[in-house]
Amino acid sequence: MRWDLLFDDLESQIDQEQRDEERALAIEEERLRLGRLTLRDRLSAIARSDPDDHGAFVRIELHGGRILSLRPQVFGRDWVSGRTAEPAQNDLQCVVPIAAIAAVLPTRAQLEPSLESVPEASARIAERIGLPFVLRDLCRRRTPVRVSTVDGESHGTIDRVARDHLDLALHDADRPRRDSAVHGYRIVPLSRLLVVDFR
Repeated sequence: MRWDLLFDDLESQIDQEQRDEERALAIEEERLRLGRLTLRDRLSAIARSDPDDHGAFVRIELHGGRILSLRPQVFGRDWVSGRTAEPAQNDLQCVVPIAAIAAVLPTRAQLEPSLESVPEASARIAERIGLPFVLRDLCRRRTPVRVSTVDGESHGTIDRVARDHLDLALHDADRPRRDSAVHGYRIVPLSRLLVVDFR
């Protein structure tokens, strides 16, 4: 009888040790998973978590303190684009470099979903495209833009995009780019960009 108790006790100890080991392994796997998450991954998870499938608005603080309410729609390699939530700027789209984000200000309901697992590498082309490519598309389309940098804002049309900077022809926001409307030029380093707004 005593042997039965001894074996039962040993068996329960072994079971407990195995459960402890499995729990420690699960904790370590979770720590490694969280260690691989990027800010882009967390924004993407928040955007995917909206039950209405319209995408959730996320408050983003840019360098310099500007707060932007954004409904992320497309994620590139180093940028995110979407629509802003400000009613005065209805239908305004923007491109935000990930490097320009000082902080993401999630709601309590967005915090936990932002930690969800990232899907395996996607075949979507947009997720491999860098910021200069997107800006070159705006340049090619001759889209009037508002370029916000850490130093201020400028309205105009992007004339060209190089590796690390863009040329902006300055003109009034309500006028198309014509030589007669251009009142100056700016060469803007991409590292200074906070957001590019357009319609």
